[in-house]
Amino acid sequence: MNNHSITQLQSERLRNLTNGNTLLKISLGLIFFTLLSSAFVYAETISVNVDGTSYNVDYTATGLSVSGIESDPDFISLIITVDVTDSPGVLDITFDRTFFDSIYEGVDDDFIILADGDEPNFSETETNSQSRTLSIELPTGTEEVEIIGSVFGRTIEETPSGTEETPEETVSEKQIPAAFVDPSKDPKFYVERYVTESSYKDWFEDNYSDYTFHEALDISKSELDKLIAEIEKEKSEPTPVETPKEPTKTTECGPGTILKNGVCVLDERCGPGTILKDGMCVAEPQKSSPASTTGLGKELGYGLIAAFIVTGAIAIILALMSKASKSRD
Repeated sequence: MNNHSITQLQSERLRNLTNGNTLLKISLGLIFFTLLSSAFVYAETISVNVDGTSYNVDYTATGLSVSGIESDPDFISLIITVDVTDSPGVLDITFDRTFFDSIYEGVDDDFIILADGDEPNFSETETNSQSRTLSIELPTGTEEVEIIGSVFGRTIEETPSGTEETPEETVSEKQIPAAFVDPSKDPKFYVERYVTESSYKDWFEDNYSDYTFHEALDISKSELDKLIAEIEKEKSEPTPVETPKEPTKTTECGPGTILKNGVCVLDERCGPGTILKDGMCVAEPQKSSPASTTGLGKELGYGLIAAFIVTGAIAIILALMSKASKSRD
């Protein structure tokens, strides 16, 4: 092989090598573009209304799509409608703390997350003073995700940087429960007064305007709503009126009569001169009259005494008359 042929062969190899490098660069560029495109395609913002105020929620969806979001102020939760096509789909969602947060006794608390009623795997991937980000894994076919927190519309007070607080400048935190609450009493006592006494409600709003009522009692909004519903139900039910019982009348019947249908009637179960005794008709015993016999004896005695006295008197008179007659003779 001459030098010309060798040179021509080397040129062909160099041309082929150049084409291979070009293809490698194009492939890497396509991969980078695909990854970059995926990141931008799924970065979304959706709006949700809470008690008349609209908030924006940022999220990133991988292997799923989000079709809607709504709030439930009673349970302090967000309900997100999704369509999960991959297994698993991943939903990364960020909450501004002034919009939605989960706090207990001033400290960050875990959110409660349900996917079609079950608890999915999730983690909190980023937390700072302004926002919290959750990453939730959702199985294929999931339709609804509910995220439960503790507060909507929280106010965050910040201390200006570079300014050292003195004891006089320190902003005092709210006392929870409020000063008027007796911890030994059932919260229902205060809720009932708040619901039924307008003067008590006005007093609370005038003196504790920076508190919500459930916050002052140190209970959740859902607990307050439950107590209010219970009290209103009790108020709507009529109080049962007890009918006084009539005293039982005891009727006693005399001899020869019996009680029948509440009335004394003649006892006709035995014939004349007989009475019912131990379930059998027997002759009625004759009753003696000791009082009459005693009276008759006394009268007879008095008569005999009187007769003796009269006879004695007559005898004495006759004797005296006979003696007088003899004296004259």
